[in-house]
Amino acid sequence: MLLVNENIILQNDVVQLLPYNNTHFNAYVKYALTEPNTWQYSMHNPGGSATAMQEYVNFAKKEYNENTSYTFTVLHKATNTIAGCTRLYDINFANSVATIGYTWYGEKYRRTGLNRHCKLLLLSYAFEVWQLQRVEFRADVNNTASIAAMKAIGCTEEGILRSHATLPNALRRTSMVLSILKTEWENGVKIRLMEKIY
Repeated sequence: MLLVNENIILQNDVVQLLPYNNTHFNAYVKYALTEPNTWQYSMHNPGGSATAMQEYVNFAKKEYNENTSYTFTVLHKATNTIAGCTRLYDINFANSVATIGYTWYGEKYRRTGLNRHCKLLLLSYAFEVWQLQRVEFRADVNNTASIAAMKAIGCTEEGILRSHATLPNALRRTSMVLSILKTEWENGVKIRLMEKIY
């Protein structure tokens, strides 16, 4: 049986994805305090306080210990600074599926191409090392920037989950579901993503 509790480090010339550890926490809190709107569409919103971020991290650790989630800290190599966070979650090795999400970046790293580098590394690992058959993505239907980014890397829109979750502000979230299949990754999605990056 595959386990997520291994030391996974993914990197290329632009970015390094490191397993989350407590030394990253202060950088996370800085973003939470100075850029709280980063999580306006998130079902788990750590923006605004160190306490909220600690709860966010504790939830990630819980899922990691359950072998269903792996949280990466995103390190921007050129500046050697923490740029954000991303996660493989809802990992189900029995069915060869996982979801990429809980992704956020500091404001100055958005729309820089950094996200595509991260997705290339995550998808390559999911499909080529773990040999998953499907990787899913979800986004609030109002988060048009995130949905556009997902489609730009090759995701196929599958449908809408209506009013399926409660947000921290007690409103209901409707989400779009997108995915990439292993066969799609092998038959053009990876190449097209690499062409956009390089």
